[in-house]
Amino acid sequence: MATSFTETARDLAFILSEGNGMVSREVLTIKSGSGKVLAGTVLGKVTADGKYVPSPNASVAGKEGAETGVAILGYEVDATSADVPAVCVTNDAEVKLPMLIFEATVNDAAKRTTKLAQLRAVTIKAR
Repeated sequence: MATSFTETARDLAFILSEGNGMVSREVLTIKSGSGKVLAGTVLGKVTADGKYVPSPNASVAGKEGAETGVAILGYEVDATSADVPAVCVTNDAEVKLPMLIFEATVNDAAKRTTKLAQLRAVTIKAR
C-alpha cells in the first residue's frame, strides 16, 4: 500500500541573506488561537497585546494592527491553544518571494504587493 506525505515549508529556507549575527532575528510571541503557523508566514502585530498572527488583508476584530505585515516566521509553530515564542525575521533581510506564505485573505497579486511593500518598510526585501 502506498503512503503519501506532505512536506511543509522548511525552517528559514526562505532567507536569501540577512544581517550579521542575529541582527535580523527576534523572538516574538505568536498569539494563541493562530493554529499551526508555517515557516515563511508573513506576520502582523496585534496592537492590543503586542503578539503576532498571520497578517490578514484588512483589520479583523481582535487582531487590529495585524493587517500590516512586519515580520516573517522562521520556524513552524503550533499556537492552537497557547501563546508560543518563535524566532522571526524582523528586519535587514532579503527573502525568496515564492517561499513566503500569506494569510488566506491575502489572495491576489495586488494584496500580496501591499504586503511586500509593508515588509519593505521594515527593511525586508522579497526577490
